[in-house]
Amino acid sequence: MRLSQGSFVTRRETPSEADTRGTEMLLRAGFIRQIGSGLYATLPLMTRVLHRLEALIRQELSGAAQEISLPLLQPAALWRQSGRWAAYTQADQLMFAVTDRGGRELALAPTHEEVAVAVARELVGSYRDLPLSVYQIGRKFRDELRPRAGLLRTREFVMKDGYSFHATPEDLARTFEVMGAAYARILTRLGADWRAAQADSGLIGGAESREYLLLSAVGEDTLLFTADGRYAANAERAVSRAHLAPASPFGSFERRHTPGTPTVVSACAALGCEASQMVKNVLYEAAFLNGGQSSTQPVLISLRGDHSVNPVKLWNAVSARVEGTLSALEVADTERWAAGLPLGFIAPDLPDSPERSFLRLCDEAAAQSRHFATGANETDWHVVGANWGEQYPLPVVADLRQAAAGEASLHDPAQPLLSARGTEVGHIFQLGTRYTGALGMTFTAADGKTQTPTMGCYGLGVTRLAAALAEQFADERGLVWPAVIAPHEVLLTVVDLKDAAQVEAAETLYAAFRAAGIDALLDDRPLRAGVKFADADLTGIPWRVTLGRGVSRGQAEVRERRSGEVRETALDAVVVHLRDQLNGA
Repeated sequence: MRLSQGSFVTRRETPSEADTRGTEMLLRAGFIRQIGSGLYATLPLMTRVLHRLEALIRQELSGAAQEISLPLLQPAALWRQSGRWAAYTQADQLMFAVTDRGGRELALAPTHEEVAVAVARELVGSYRDLPLSVYQIGRKFRDELRPRAGLLRTREFVMKDGYSFHATPEDLARTFEVMGAAYARILTRLGADWRAAQADSGLIGGAESREYLLLSAVGEDTLLFTADGRYAANAERAVSRAHLAPASPFGSFERRHTPGTPTVVSACAALGCEASQMVKNVLYEAAFLNGGQSSTQPVLISLRGDHSVNPVKLWNAVSARVEGTLSALEVADTERWAAGLPLGFIAPDLPDSPERSFLRLCDEAAAQSRHFATGANETDWHVVGANWGEQYPLPVVADLRQAAAGEASLHDPAQPLLSARGTEVGHIFQLGTRYTGALGMTFTAADGKTQTPTMGCYGLGVTRLAAALAEQFADERGLVWPAVIAPHEVLLTVVDLKDAAQVEAAETLYAAFRAAGIDALLDDRPLRAGVKFADADLTGIPWRVTLGRGVSRGQAEVRERRSGEVRETALDAVVVHLRDQLNGA
């Protein structure tokens, strides 16, 4: 391709809509243009990147799954069968829902579990038809509340999503690892700095899931891991050994007057104890949908004063204990649920009433507390020396606290948790029978009995992965693409178009590159050399071949974008040299 014949417009200024370096460079280099909030057009160079990334994905999935295409418009009836319609349209409000001219409700696909089951149940009749593993690469739509970071969080995006069906959980576990290995190969071939981590399954569900993250300072996720490589988890799911609390200074149970101490810090200062020796009680309000009706219930959480609530763990714990679909979980209004008692003075036994019945939960670490301080259910008063089973009934115990860097890992107390930021680009799930059971998919087993197959799903964001790579590799001069997905492998730059020798050398090399199967882009624009060099760095094409004054000596300048290394190479050796470099990459 010749730049003079294509649509190629770069920008020198930083776009106002760019909130990360990667987004800035994608916009400045002419790869994308924003159309609306969370909506982007991909221009020719970005489209080439995405196509090459899709080709890489297809190559690594060859033999592991068959490619299909599922409709973007999905009947609401399927989502109601699975029980997710209310969660996606009312609770989480993540899904675009539309109505056709006949009044039928449809979903604009955020994901395809229901449709995949609807198709698979028509294909599978016997255990001989299993396992079945399929995937597609196509568009998804999600009504993101706060689109951000360019292509990292958008309302329309390209995704590879796969679905597998199995006769046994053991077979599902094998495919889970096969897909995980394929993702690992893809990210490794891209040269990315990535980690696999245990993760929360969220709205997709399932007993086991694993995320694949690219490490990045602008990542939305926090990864907690150990240096020995034996543990890594998203902070939403991570577990750890809580730091041991020192022995309590309180020998007996008593009430103490503590005026003006609504916080853990102020109460501990007044009582002469540490935060780890106090149990704080936090009041939440849970809203949930059940049979089309909305309800609320107060939730009282007890945890150590030095710990914080993990909102995902809390959501999961509450969801498992309420009827219906949890739609919201927020810190409650104490005026409504605690008669105006400030949070800092609430005790674990805040009384129920005819109008309210608390769901009471206690974090595992707080459940181990002895002779602790806590609120007294009276403003400006606390109690000390309290114990579970004596002064207070022990609530339902669950892991509710946020694990933190520096705490010891469960598998080895000598291995502290380390922390890093990351961008989730892939997620794989062992779903079990959640969807196959709900949608009535069955098969005849070898013993003649009817069984429900178990299911897995496997997502990899295509546009998200490309954007995450831009974030990870971009430098102050522009993008830096891995050769395997770069829009072009080599950029030929002519310094002086008025120099016939330079132009002739460029044309000869351009033809030679094409004959050798190397994807070359010829910059034959009538612009100053400095502008061309800046654009070459901005676009991030792995290799630049400059044809300037050295042509008179039979030389070209070959520069690697990532390292910045430059070497003079004989014109007749350039193609062989770069072919070797690209093959090695």
